[in-house]
Amino acid sequence: MRWRWCAQRPRQARVIETTGVSPTRGLKDLPLTTVRSSRQAQRLELARVTHWRRLLKARIDLIVAFAVLPDPLGGQEALVPPSGAGSNLPNHALLVDAVRRRGPSELDRLGELLDLDRRLASYEAAVTQALCGTTEEFIRRLAMDPSSSLLHLHDISCSAT
Repeated sequence: MRWRWCAQRPRQARVIETTGVSPTRGLKDLPLTTVRSSRQAQRLELARVTHWRRLLKARIDLIVAFAVLPDPLGGQEALVPPSGAGSNLPNHALLVDAVRRRGPSELDRLGELLDLDRRLASYEAAVTQALCGTTEEFIRRLAMDPSSSLLHLHDISCSAT
């Protein structure tokens, strides 16, 4: 495996693991509009897989948080804020019931969710690598012939009307 720098967005630049297969392979023979469309599709796919991973990670965090509940609140009297701030504090048993109501059996699903996240992470890395390769090819083409990006604007503006 090799590592290479990939800048998706200014705030999300990162190093990605590469498979050794060139992500730009096959793109050099395609028209610029196809490369542009491919890049747009890859960006959308990356957004979708990132969203799914966020959902899985949130679910995993909830399962772990339910399994290991915090100690009761207000247990250390010297540290509780003065002037009756703890008078409206919910009972610990009430809090435990509120967060565990949906099922401690979700702990059994943790392995399944972690496996799904690993599989999504692998797919996300592949989409990221493809997007980086397509972006590199797109930029290379524009650098070689900047006017090529303007060739199809007439087609786009005509189809919009």
